Amino acid sequence: MFNKKEEIKIKVDGMSCTHCASKVTSALKNIDGVKKVNVDFTKKQVTIISNKKIDEKIIKDMIEDLDYIYLGIVNE
Repeated sequence: MFNKKEEIKIKVDGMSCTHCASKVTSALKNIDGVKKVNVDFTKKQVTIISNKKIDEKIIKDMIEDLDYIYLGIVNE
């Protein structure tokens, strides 16, 4: 069975190093359905690849629980 991939790009402020990126990556990978997370702290951008739709509130809450600032979904 083929599952369509969902890609979400979000802006996150407050990340300043690879340790920050690692914390965000580890946390977001724990969300059900998330297959890959790519964090670019220099651009303040996180890309999430999942095999199902992820509720934005779950992502926002997880980012804020890590003491970073969730700035929203990037519309390209």
